[in-house]
Amino acid sequence: MSAAESGALPPPASPPSAFAPLRQKLFAILWIATVLGNVGSFMRDVASAWLVTDLSSSPLAVSAIQAAGTLPVLLLAIPAGVLSDILDRRHLLIGILLALAAVSGSLSILAASGHVSVVSLVALTFAGGIGAALAAPSWQAIVPELVSRGDLKAAVALNSLGFNIARAIGPAIGGLLVAVVGAATTYLFDVVSDLVVVAALLWWKRKAASDDVLREHFGGALRAGLRYARASRPLHQVLLQAFLFFALASAVWALLPIVARRELGGGPGLYGLLLGCVGAGAIAGAIVLPRLKARLGQDGLIVAAMLLAAGTIAAVAVAGQVWVAVAAAGLLGIAWIAVLATLNGIVQAILPNWVRGRGLSIYLTVQGGGLAAGSLGWGLVADGIGTSAALLVSAAGLALMAVIKAVLRIRLPEGEDDLDPALHWAEPDVATAPGGDRGPVIITIAYRVGEPDRPAFLTALHRLSDARRRDGAYAWGVAEDAADPALLVEWFFVESWAEHLRQHRRVSKTDADVQAELRRFHVGEAPPAVTHLIGIDPRRPPMPP
Repeated sequence: MSAAESGALPPPASPPSAFAPLRQKLFAILWIATVLGNVGSFMRDVASAWLVTDLSSSPLAVSAIQAAGTLPVLLLAIPAGVLSDILDRRHLLIGILLALAAVSGSLSILAASGHVSVVSLVALTFAGGIGAALAAPSWQAIVPELVSRGDLKAAVALNSLGFNIARAIGPAIGGLLVAVVGAATTYLFDVVSDLVVVAALLWWKRKAASDDVLREHFGGALRAGLRYARASRPLHQVLLQAFLFFALASAVWALLPIVARRELGGGPGLYGLLLGCVGAGAIAGAIVLPRLKARLGQDGLIVAAMLLAAGTIAAVAVAGQVWVAVAAAGLLGIAWIAVLATLNGIVQAILPNWVRGRGLSIYLTVQGGGLAAGSLGWGLVADGIGTSAALLVSAAGLALMAVIKAVLRIRLPEGEDDLDPALHWAEPDVATAPGGDRGPVIITIAYRVGEPDRPAFLTALHRLSDARRRDGAYAWGVAEDAADPALLVEWFFVESWAEHLRQHRRVSKTDADVQAELRRFHVGEAPPAVTHLIGIDPRRPPMPP
């Protein structure tokens, strides 16, 4: 007798393996290369953070290095996302990594010659931040090209794990190298790591995109991405919670060098050790993350991580002994990876491929904005009330945010919608093919709906309005015929004929299901009538027949 026949429930499915994507060779090789590249980046950051404490005793100068590395994300992530969606991502990444190698090489030369200053450190750190900002959307957007859809969230979590493995190894090695051989040699290791990643990208034979007459250009792609973000309620939910968390938690990253040097009386080795403990905690957290998420749910996991982060930041603030700070840093890593991997996974899951780079760039802008504004803000606060007091204020803010989220049950999207293109729209009927730049285009869809079905129809139609805007419409509405109230007309505006044809490719299978639901309210054998009205300039002479 089967379990179903006996009434017994089947055993719960075990959480998927966190390491399943590494069975795919392409993902594994690029993952290893990026871990090595991030190790070099953390070594560079440790060298810069420690050099600035030699050059200046001001907390604001130290936090300026942190801000210089993250501020470019705020300024450039959205243009970088547009480039990620319209250029070959592999070629773009190779060019950026070569530029980053040049930045680290310049830092090495300045440090070896004794000409390094706070201004040059901040300027070159800012240049490195520009490279990181331009690369970040492409790094994240290529993940779906490397793994199957079923492994996507695990791959995103593994990328976070790899980042934190680098956080564990890089700062420790960087602090040791700075103490033993100096900053100049430490910067050279970052140059080598960048070249390793370039070699891995050259090995990847990414299939070249075919020529497409509907290929987007920068300006139109930027507007389409911003329209999508403005109309995507699930993305709004993630962005708000991400900004608040990163702005509050950035205090520990901005002020940790001062804690290591002044509060704990350590050197660059201790600072590297603390960052390494954060990375080690993140590694441990990433391994158990699938089980924690299965037990707590993604929102419960975020709340628990915020409370843990608040407790550990408070412990760092009052730690008078090294072992307390080391233990707190390890726990902070667990909290950090839980929030970062969960939010990144959700963003990947709620974005369709056509706008993935732009959507990720907006998320990274919010994340970088929170970190940059927080770094500068906490530096100013620490100048005014002291380092320990500033960290305690940060911890209190995180705890309050967690309580509000739990009490008000503020949820994050699950990311389970099928966002693959439905490709179910018929080609529009046209007398002659309009030019792609003709516009605006007004699309109308006329439904005949009985009076009893009208409220349910309008409710379903309202659900579709955000989808129209996400896919390219800049205005949307519904109207009724004054002479025949049963005739309801949905209308939306698109900026050009080419953009409307792109809209045909963007409609997701989930949105197609909503459209099918609307069709069931339509009365009559003929389908709803669709018209395409293209704007004309009355000052121009009429088109020849």
